[in-house]
Amino acid sequence: MALKEPPPYVEGHNLLAGKSVLITAAAGAGIGFAAALKAGQEGARGIVISDIHEGRLAKAVDTLKSETGLDSVHGQLANVTDEADVQALVDTAENLLGGVDVLINNAGLGGTKLLVDMEDDEWHRVLDVTLTGTMRMTRAMLRKMQPRGAGVIVNNASVLGWRAQVEQCHYAAAKAGVMALTRCSALEAAEHGVRINAVSPSIAFHEFLKKTSPMELLEELAAKEAFGRAAEVWEVANVMMFLASDYSGFMTGEVVSCSSQRA
Repeated sequence: MALKEPPPYVEGHNLLAGKSVLITAAAGAGIGFAAALKAGQEGARGIVISDIHEGRLAKAVDTLKSETGLDSVHGQLANVTDEADVQALVDTAENLLGGVDVLINNAGLGGTKLLVDMEDDEWHRVLDVTLTGTMRMTRAMLRKMQPRGAGVIVNNASVLGWRAQVEQCHYAAAKAGVMALTRCSALEAAEHGVRINAVSPSIAFHEFLKKTSPMELLEELAAKEAFGRAAEVWEVANVMMFLASDYSGFMTGEVVSCSSQRA
């Protein structure tokens, strides 16, 4: 079955007009960079992106400035598994942007391995980046947002937090944890005027995913989607923009599926 073509790119509608945005792991070709680009196109007044690769980060900042026309785009090296890096990232973003209005937790790490063949280090590495890294960023950002009585956090989960798939025990467990973290932290943050939600994509093709997963498997999963294709990364970013915007003002603690809902 030939995969169907994606729809035309959706231009921005100023959903984030006047807001500042911090996005982790956003210097690659995946959802994080797509979200940063979308944030600029949606009228954000300033953007800070982080990554662990210095050269890629600098290139991404230049591209974002060029594509969006926004001068206030900044990059910060940061590893979400390092608490000192997390604190430095949040403090730097707060200073550069005059306060962060929106945090998008995009950092995550996957892989494919049968549980019986998995070493402890492989398990811990995936959970430390994907789940504990999201916790570290959320904790640090809430300490800034809650005293202000405002702010939005959007987490990147996955349908694997609900579904079962072989060789995905570590990643699925981490993403299920992100969903639970989203729900529980949202209840704690609500009384302080801060909203926390998550988007849960099924499959979105990007270069990093193609490097870490067999292409045959990716094409099989994409073909099972209702539209007969994987999502474009910008389609997932669109959902993030909705959750980051005031249009979702009554939503908190929600995990929004960005898929065809087929198990």
